[in-house]
Amino acid sequence: MIDFTNTTFTSIAIHDVGNKLRDEEIKFSKSVIELSDIDLETVLMKYLLTPFKGDEFFHFSHSTIITQNEIYSFCKSIFDNAGTFFENTKAIARHLYEQSTHPKIKAGELYVTLLHDCKIDGIFTDAIGIFKSETKDTFLKVKPNKVNYDLNYEDGININKLDKGCVIFNTEEENGFKVAIVDSGGSSEAQYWKNDFLNLTPCEDDYNHTKNYLSFCKSFVSDKLGDDFQVEKADQIKMLNDSISYFKKNEKFNLDEFAEEVISEPGMIGAFNDYKKSYQADKEIQIADDFDISPSAVKKQAKTFKSILKLDKNFHIYIHGDREMIEKGFDPSLGLSFYKVYFKEES
Repeated sequence: MIDFTNTTFTSIAIHDVGNKLRDEEIKFSKSVIELSDIDLETVLMKYLLTPFKGDEFFHFSHSTIITQNEIYSFCKSIFDNAGTFFENTKAIARHLYEQSTHPKIKAGELYVTLLHDCKIDGIFTDAIGIFKSETKDTFLKVKPNKVNYDLNYEDGININKLDKGCVIFNTEEENGFKVAIVDSGGSSEAQYWKNDFLNLTPCEDDYNHTKNYLSFCKSFVSDKLGDDFQVEKADQIKMLNDSISYFKKNEKFNLDEFAEEVISEPGMIGAFNDYKKSYQADKEIQIADDFDISPSAVKKQAKTFKSILKLDKNFHIYIHGDREMIEKGFDPSLGLSFYKVYFKEES
């Protein structure tokens, strides 16, 4: 849990980072910025830190040794000696520039900040914020004069939408620090921020365990139930609903309990466990069998579980509750399948 209520800026530097592939420049500022206006600091705090609300965290990683991760090393240098802050912000900007080689990556301002009194998991610590602003909006400027109003416009940054950012907390250094990220891009080329620039791996915590297990359950239902067990689509949806229901009503996850309650059939439980092994190998992750369930991860993953029967291009049936209230049949005279839906009242 993150709390920036008491957080203040210790130092801040801004550099301009272009797209290397398009031969755009990288421009460094001459020094750190002095924030003497408390209102400006409040606006900047809102813009840069408000988006960090979730419970999903990452560590810096590297294929050989963690100290070879560039951003990890730059951040460690700053945490060890705040006097190296400005030079390391330029090194961070250079590294981002080297990774900005996809044709769709936009140029933008890179903000690097040193933050004091960030609260995470109940502990106060310093942190480093790295943020990139890529999108400019047009704003109207209306000013009254003696007889009327002057109307003009100006391009600027919408402080309600941060394009990309990360906050590196000075905790768990031995594991690669604890990192929270924001990336509003979402497209495949935008993964350069998380993967190429930062090189992050998810923390092995309850959020990640919950997220992984629900993703695995969804994959098992879609990949195995229909082909291997000839389970009807309505029953597949029921299993997805039961999976989410289990995670919502329980505080702790236990594999044996989940298998008995949600999977139930012995043959299917065996296939479920076998599929778990192959899923872990394919995704290169470890899925825990016992952990505390993260409600925020359940809430986020539940949005991806679709309880919809799509019938040709004519109908969609949403199944939220009792599976026994919907019945599948076949009409030989028409050569068409049908569903019969039972209900007590309509609204």
